[in-house]
Parts: sequence; C-alpha cells; structure tokens
Amino acid sequence: MLRMSKLADYSTVVLSVLARDPQRTRNAAELAQESATPLPTVSKILKTLAKNGLLTSVRGASGGYLLARAPAQISVADIILAMEGPIGLTECGSHPGICVQESTCSMRHHWNRINDAVREALDKVTLAELAAPNQKASPIQWVKKESADKKALAAVR
Repeated sequence: MLRMSKLADYSTVVLSVLARDPQRTRNAAELAQESATPLPTVSKILKTLAKNGLLTSVRGASGGYLLARAPAQISVADIILAMEGPIGLTECGSHPGICVQESTCSMRHHWNRINDAVREALDKVTLAELAAPNQKASPIQWVKKESADKKALAAVR
C-alpha cells in the first residue's frame, strides 16, 4: 500500500485553512482550532513548512504564518516534498546509494519512470484546488505516449 505520513496529510489540511484567506496571518493556536488538528502537531507542521519555504513566519503580537506563495503556486508535490523529502515509491528511487544492488538493478530505471509519473500527477494538483470547499475535482489530463511495442505491432498488421 502506498501511503504518505499523517504529518504530510495534516499539513494539507493546515495549508488549506491558510489558503482560504491567504492575506490573513494566523498563529498555531488559530490554525489548530480551524483545522481541528492538535496544537503540537500544527506547531511541528508550521516549523517544517516554514523551514522548507512554503510558509513565511511573521513576528510580533499579531504574528503568525502566511503562505510564501499564492495557493495556485503550491502543488501537493511541494507539500509532500517539504514534509517527507523526495517523492519515491522505492528507497532507491528517492534516496540513491541506499541499496547494495543499485549498480546492477535492472528495475531502477523503471521505478524512476514510475516515480516521475507520480510526481507529475502530484504537481498537477494545487493547494488552491484543495482549499476550494465542495468543488468537484477536475480529472488530471494525461498525454498518452504510444509505446514502441504498439507501433511495431501496428506495422506488422
């Protein structure tokens, strides 16, 4: 089963709250209440997202956090990358040098292609879309490439 961490999941919820009113600064307590997420979890998420450039921290009595970019400029891939690191379904695809079989593995190239496809799909969904309440999600448009095998089969027929 493929699954992202709870922190990455909760971060989409917290960021969606910020995205609904991107000009308004909110502190951790407000975001915890509005997102129905425990305050310690929200605090950890905010620090990680700020450290990785998705949020800007505002100091002072009315301080808090703001999105560093417009919601339409932040993808789900950006959020996962900030919370979990490189996107990959296998460790060798996201963290080269971990597997002892890496130099002789015949599957690595294929997993890299799959990782790229997953990353591309996550890049196509924005925070603005996640933050839109009750909006029907539009399907991701894929451009299908005809494989060399299909072209060869068609030429034989």
